[in-house]
Amino acid sequence: MILESIELSNFRNYGAARAEFSPGANVISGRNAQGKTNLLEAVCLLARGRSHRGARDRDMIRFGEDSARVEARGSAFGREMVIEARLRRAGRRETRRNGVKLSRPGELGGVISAVMFEPEDLELVRGGAAERRAELDACISQLRPGYASALASFNRLYAGKLKILRAGREKPSLLGALDDYNHGLCRYGAKLIFYRASFVRKLAGRAAEVHRECSGGEETLELIYRTERGAETDGRGSAPEEIRAVAAALEARQKERREHEIVSGTCLTGAQRDDVEILIDKIPARAFASQGQARTAALAVKLAERELMAEELGEAPVLLLDDVLSELDETRREFVLRKIRGGQSLITCCEPGEIPFPEGGGALRVENGAVTRRGPRIGGAREAGECT
Repeated sequence: MILESIELSNFRNYGAARAEFSPGANVISGRNAQGKTNLLEAVCLLARGRSHRGARDRDMIRFGEDSARVEARGSAFGREMVIEARLRRAGRRETRRNGVKLSRPGELGGVISAVMFEPEDLELVRGGAAERRAELDACISQLRPGYASALASFNRLYAGKLKILRAGREKPSLLGALDDYNHGLCRYGAKLIFYRASFVRKLAGRAAEVHRECSGGEETLELIYRTERGAETDGRGSAPEEIRAVAAALEARQKERREHEIVSGTCLTGAQRDDVEILIDKIPARAFASQGQARTAALAVKLAERELMAEELGEAPVLLLDDVLSELDETRREFVLRKIRGGQSLITCCEPGEIPFPEGGGALRVENGAVTRRGPRIGGAREAGECT
């Protein structure tokens, strides 16, 4: 989707604001704590169905207000689109596409797609498995709406199973429901594992190519998906058959560990334990990568995600770069600016001259929740003015 504009009402530090974008690169400048990242968060909310920061809906509503609204206008696959999310401090979120209410935010998959890169994404390399699983889930949910539904069901069952295991010592009768929870977790977990493995297999090849180009061919990058013993898949086969086979393997593992889970009071097996191992020159990057190596690896993964999603969707996702170019050396910065051509991007920085103004792109300034545009509108002439 090409974003033409986004309107914010009582979202984070924005009272009422409107920003208009160019179809190419859009440089968004402003001092710290003015609202630049909040603007990108609003795009992520519509694309992923959740904040990239992991914030709850009520945390994104402006202080003292009961609700917030985010609306994006643009085009996807040759069709005009209007996507709206209404957040409530008390009550569930309401999401609409072209005025039609959706039952789940995950139904927006494939309408707005976005890849986010921020300084904290070094945790993709150095952090725990949860960060890497979350990144996979965010990307795949945009490609396959059914995945988002399976993930939501899995998370509900997982939370329920944890409650049973923790309360089971005092109330053994609760353990009678454990097998039903395990069956559901295996069924939905098998879908997650199959599609994660398939995505990582495709992503690994592209990330290796991007990394080789960025590092000048001096290093190699590998991504390997790790899951439960016996439940391994590369995602190449028939989805129904592979998913059934993985579910059966998970069921067997659940039976093996059932008593251990009851004694420990926690879940010892399942898709919630999966990870993506990142290797640089065959060495685990999490433990041994330098700061520069970790930054290059994370950058390669993000740019590869964009390329893969563009191929799968038929349109490039919006690339959101939140104050990351200033963290890169000149060589890497020029590499990124070359790679992002051919799609829409929103790039934040502190000072207007920090990033070269892109030809045919746009420039915006954010100050205390107000957005000022300096650059050409979509299909329009260059102009400057307040977007409110």
